[in-house]
Amino acid sequence: MSKAMTLNVRVSGALGDFVSANVGDAGTYENVSEYVRDLIRRDKERVEGERIALLKAELVKAFAAPESDYQPLDADAVIARNTRR
Repeated sequence: MSKAMTLNVRVSGALGDFVSANVGDAGTYENVSEYVRDLIRRDKERVEGERIALLKAELVKAFAAPESDYQPLDADAVIARNTRR
């Protein structure tokens, strides 16, 4: 497991007001750290979701290809192909 990281972020103006509105008695989060952790988790989920969507699109494309596009390969051919990359 990676070590904990401490972040120092300064926000002001409209961003600061927005954070203040989401933290404390009037907001959803008890403190700014909780809010930032949730934002990071959501962004991580978004990135992972985008990667899964790309993989799904590639799989749909691959499975939609006609049978004649497929070529039999053995392990040596796959290793040789990947070594050239």
